[in-house]
Amino acid sequence: MLSHTISSLLTYLLILLAVAFFTLLERKMLSYFQIRKGPNKVGVMGLPQPLADALKLFVKEWVMPVSSNLFPFILTPTLMLILALSLWQLFPSFKLSFQMVLGMLLFLCISSLTVYTTLMAGWASNSKYALLGAIRAMAQTISYEVTMTLIIMFYLLLNGQMDMVSIRLTNFTLPTILLLIPLAIMWMTVILAETNRAPFDFAEGESELVSGFNIEYGGAGFAFLFMAEYSNILMMSLFTASMLTGHLVMSAPIAMAFLWARATLPRYRYDLLMNMAWKSFLSVSLMALSALTPLLLLML
Repeated sequence: MLSHTISSLLTYLLILLAVAFFTLLERKMLSYFQIRKGPNKVGVMGLPQPLADALKLFVKEWVMPVSSNLFPFILTPTLMLILALSLWQLFPSFKLSFQMVLGMLLFLCISSLTVYTTLMAGWASNSKYALLGAIRAMAQTISYEVTMTLIIMFYLLLNGQMDMVSIRLTNFTLPTILLLIPLAIMWMTVILAETNRAPFDFAEGESELVSGFNIEYGGAGFAFLFMAEYSNILMMSLFTASMLTGHLVMSAPIAMAFLWARATLPRYRYDLLMNMAWKSFLSVSLMALSALTPLLLLML
């Protein structure tokens, strides 16, 4: 029990460190996409820049809006970060002291709870811009969560397992990405929408909502929301690599695809985004699942 606690704490520490340097990678990639240098002043080649940014955020005063609902306003960033870090208990390593047999079920439960924290952040701020961003994010996440669950069910039926370690082991022999490549491309679009990343970043539409649901947050509160978002991106990249290829090294190019999408694609229209979820992705994922089920029954 003690070894598991120490291992979990060490994992959380390393993930937060990975999040810090992933933000540096994002800023560097965006700068080179836009033909500029990016952060290069702090230390050697700007490498300690994320640590300087973290120090600045945590020593800044956390301003509380007078009209905000104080307790939920303070609690929400912490809850969001806890939910994001708890997903890393599903890390698909072959050297785990224990593995969760129903790990995928836990993944779905935790990912669905993040909707409530986003809504709470927008509502507790008692700001019109924050509430609009939260409502957008909630509708978007719930819509794409349906398709995400159906695609996960498709791959779970192929693997016949519900824990990530067994799914990764199965993919070593035959990567499931080769069986239905269009579904894998659709999955990449879904995880972009699920994590509220460009070109589907309507929750934080700067040109319309200033900063969306986190507009009233500053200092440590903003840092917690920021870390939760980037932790989810890294987790979804790792999860995608495990589910589609079985090789964890593939999580690096998948994570970089998030940054590439932000640098190259313009923001999508919100009505087209919702139409794509309910009229295109839902029907395709349902057809794929419906076609797979009788084939598996015949094989049994």
